[in-house]
Amino acid sequence: MAAIDGTVVGIALPSIGRQFHAPLSTLQWVVTGYTLALAALLLLGGSLADRRGRRLVFNIGVVWFALASAACALAPSTDVLIATRVLQGVGAALLTPGSLAIIQASFDPDDRSRAIGAWSGLGGVATAAGPLVGGYLISAASWRWVFVINIPVGVLVLFSSVRHVPESRDPGATGRVDLPGALMAVVALAGVTFALIEGPTLGWTAPAVVAMIVAGAAGTVAFLVVERRSPAPMLPLALFRVRQFTATNLVTFLVYAALGGVLFLLPVELQVVNHFTPLESGVALLPLTVIMLLLSARSGQLASRIGPRLQMSVGPVVVGAGLALLARSTTDSTYLTGVFPAMVVFGLGLAATVAPLTTTALGAVPDEHAGVASAVNNDVARVGGLIAVAVLPALAGISGSSYLHPGELAGGFRSAVLIAGSWCVLGGLVSAIGIRNPKVPTVGALPEDEAPVPSMHCALDATPLSS
Repeated sequence: MAAIDGTVVGIALPSIGRQFHAPLSTLQWVVTGYTLALAALLLLGGSLADRRGRRLVFNIGVVWFALASAACALAPSTDVLIATRVLQGVGAALLTPGSLAIIQASFDPDDRSRAIGAWSGLGGVATAAGPLVGGYLISAASWRWVFVINIPVGVLVLFSSVRHVPESRDPGATGRVDLPGALMAVVALAGVTFALIEGPTLGWTAPAVVAMIVAGAAGTVAFLVVERRSPAPMLPLALFRVRQFTATNLVTFLVYAALGGVLFLLPVELQVVNHFTPLESGVALLPLTVIMLLLSARSGQLASRIGPRLQMSVGPVVVGAGLALLARSTTDSTYLTGVFPAMVVFGLGLAATVAPLTTTALGAVPDEHAGVASAVNNDVARVGGLIAVAVLPALAGISGSSYLHPGELAGGFRSAVLIAGSWCVLGGLVSAIGIRNPKVPTVGALPEDEAPVPSMHCALDATPLSS
């Protein structure tokens, strides 16, 4: 539900924009309002789940998400739609971190890689399937149905969770929930996002833009200070002393920024430039969904055998190549030659990257800290997408109503996919330099790659952990 809603709205943006006569900045807020709330509150949701029960918080999130989806479907204006999308993001922040932590707590270590691979793969499938689902619902009914569909799905998820998901908690999670940290995260992300979206339209020296830049910078500094001093931080900064964990999250940020930015623009480009219907533009992404579904779990198993470094180095570069190939779609509107090759390359790269990325983030820290590791990695992915949706159109020269003009959008889209592709190539370079494969320890010795972990234990044991 949460992953699909991150992309399903993209296919509906042209319809929403035409119905409400909205500029591009408004459409950006429809997407980033959801992502902002999710990214800012994801760590808080993980912290609540560790303390109150992961299944309980997960179920609350499902109900919240379904109700907010109903409110989105009834929105009479873009202002109301943006507000209800923010509420939807709050629900996603409650249900998302608990899902992976539940898997981590419920499976034996030998089965964990396959389970995480399936979780990552299905999350990727959901992200890629969003445009397909949205295209069908818009063609069959209206854009409002991309939100209505969450209600029956939420009922099914809640029923399944109550019957089959075991309750679990983190016995080491003590102290109060880090509300000051969550508040500072909201201020920081909201300030940065507002400035990036509204700056190109209002001007970078406009008082509102300058004020939000200052608020974003102050919020970021305050967040780091609060997390450093808090007895129970939602983001233990000591985690980033582990090189493997830091490198993995940097790659996550770059790859998911590229993914989020392109999936925001691609459905619009297919409909406006290539004149695809909403359903056709959704079907255009079907190869991506199929490849993720078929290969992601196997990719996770392969990474567990040979180590993640090769896949995490090559995979992002392949993703970048697929994104660069999408530039051809602006001059070749034939699906089989203009779009399909890019989708295949894009999908192969994602399938190679996503599962080992998640597994490496979790494996870089001791098992008792898996909850916070999964929450941080998930949050980094959301922040990457949030920043990209805010900044990529401006970097590519797409603003105002230019997204409704084929010629202007085509030129901007070509620039956007090349910029996003370069981010992925940089991610592959970071992996090649910063990621190391685990080594089999000799008797009485620790692998070199685990050398930072004991010092991290010392740093973390003095501070109660939360996710």
